[in-house]
Amino acid sequence: MKVKYTTIIVKDMAESIKFYTDLLGFEIDTQYHLGPAGEITLMKGEGEAMIELIQNPEDKPGLFSVGMDVEDVHGTIKDLKAKGAKIIMEPVPITVGLLAFIEDPNGARIALIQHN
Repeated sequence: MKVKYTTIIVKDMAESIKFYTDLLGFEIDTQYHLGPAGEITLMKGEGEAMIELIQNPEDKPGLFSVGMDVEDVHGTIKDLKAKGAKIIMEPVPITVGLLAFIEDPNGARIALIQHN
């Protein structure tokens, strides 16, 4: 598995974009405007991993999850279950493929993403 992105829920998208671009040197990769559901901005730095900023009316600001790229999300979940991992969301279809969540011992969410 490799880290694909870190998701941060933000209270002010414009302020957050300014922080990551002006202070840290990131660039906007992609933006999605979801109407009343919120908006998503993917920020690209020097490596392959990105920062995903999400502003929506449901989640409170802060670190939301770390996203890991996997080849086979169903197989990965099966293996992790056998090893005793806490599965908090079984695989579901999303726009780019399949998504599942596990939780680390500290309560941090780990997103497992299989891209199509």
